[in-house]
Amino acid sequence: MGKKSQITYWCHEIIRAQAARGGIYIDATMGKGNDTLLLCELAGDAGKVIAFDIQKMALEETEKLLKKENKIEQMGERVRLIQASHQYMDQYVNPESVDVICFNFGYLPGGDHRISTKADTSIEAIGKGLELLKSGGMMSLCIYSGGDTGFEEKERILAYLKTLHPREYTVICNYYFNRENHPPIPVFIFKS
Repeated sequence: MGKKSQITYWCHEIIRAQAARGGIYIDATMGKGNDTLLLCELAGDAGKVIAFDIQKMALEETEKLLKKENKIEQMGERVRLIQASHQYMDQYVNPESVDVICFNFGYLPGGDHRISTKADTSIEAIGKGLELLKSGGMMSLCIYSGGDTGFEEKERILAYLKTLHPREYTVICNYYFNRENHPPIPVFIFKS
């Protein structure tokens, strides 16, 4: 599979094409920092990025990547890495103020597979994130399932997304149609 068909690459391309520049961005599950780095690029000289993860290893990996790419130096206090669950993101920004929110559900690549996102807190975080998005804002969800993480979170998130009012949100759910072994599902939500 080529790089351009990987879920993270594809999601980044959609975000780059759709997102406003210089705004407020949230990486709800920072992992190794790739989404955080993208959001820092979108933030430019005026925007702000807040990234969350419960694992110290994720913060360390993300900080290392941002330092390597000179984003910590360039952005200073406009980028914050917070060791907390994504369900608390509403404590850090005002409602209807965020341009983009990124989620990657599952576990930290290379980390402890016993530590992963859970359906209850993930759905709570998505709901809070939708309240934080401004009109015209977007949310990217990379939903991984199978193997260590099982299927409950995927099924519950997809069921929740189906309940979102179509006048308020456009939900685009994509599938790798011809891949086996439970490939990830990229989802985009656009707030009217």
